[in-house]
Amino acid sequence: MMYELHRDVFDLHSILEIVSASPNMANGPAPFSDIGKQAKDLLTKDYNFDHKFTFLVPSPTGLGLTATGVKKDQIFIGDICTQYKNGNTTVDVKVDTYSKVSTKVTVNEIFSSTKAALSFDVPDHKSGKVSSLLLKYVLDVQYLHNHAAINSSIGLNPAPLLEVAATLGDKNLVLGGEIGFDTASASFTRYNAGIGFNKADFSAALILMDKGKALKASYIHSVNPLNGIVVAAEMTHRFSSYENSFTIGSSHAIDPYTRVKTRFSDNGKVAMLCQREWRPKSLITVSAEYDTKAINASPKLGLALALKP
Repeated sequence: MMYELHRDVFDLHSILEIVSASPNMANGPAPFSDIGKQAKDLLTKDYNFDHKFTFLVPSPTGLGLTATGVKKDQIFIGDICTQYKNGNTTVDVKVDTYSKVSTKVTVNEIFSSTKAALSFDVPDHKSGKVSSLLLKYVLDVQYLHNHAAINSSIGLNPAPLLEVAATLGDKNLVLGGEIGFDTASASFTRYNAGIGFNKADFSAALILMDKGKALKASYIHSVNPLNGIVVAAEMTHRFSSYENSFTIGSSHAIDPYTRVKTRFSDNGKVAMLCQREWRPKSLITVSAEYDTKAINASPKLGLALALKP
């Protein structure tokens, strides 16, 4: 969903409300994947160093269309997505440049506070691999409660990959974890834990990730809501190598329709973007990144255009 710049992207309180957009999450904890997401979005979202074009066509009948194209060097890739909504059911179908068809059927309120989604890819009959000729089904189930949020995913095949994430708390304090288990190899693919603390003007998170091998801390703060000034930082410590890495960034509203973001990382890379809402819900974004440790390398430049009639 695309939000209007002058109303949503600059106010941290609005960002927190967007994350908790579901009615069942108004006072409940966010899913585990949303712990630290506000800071990560400020530091990474909308940065693009290729040429990207997005065209969105909404429809009052419930059928929407989105076409996306990206040019990387001399290669052009793209996809076309359609979405159909009818009552509590949403069907998403995506076809990419390589003729891969992905389908997702989502049913909201299948039970009280429960959402289920079935995803599958149409087989690539041009491939000679037997595994490519088999349908790959994945079932996702989400349960939201005033004091808990549970997300689960399982592959519907003889040796599925099972993933479960859960959080406890409320909209201000969240504590949770996630695990992934591969039944084929009888091994854990992931196990992480995290805690998040949210207030109207700031959000902080601490995540033990990479199977306990690293600790990441993130923080985002609305410095001046009137001018849309928001700052964020992420720091990661790896226990095995004792290495520390960090990224800091900011977002500033130049006017109700224009924002500028900056980012600096410990690896010497400096990035900046300028985004303009030149017509309602249509955005143009210019991004640039320079590696201060590679003085002979040219800066990376990117242009993204999103149109919504």
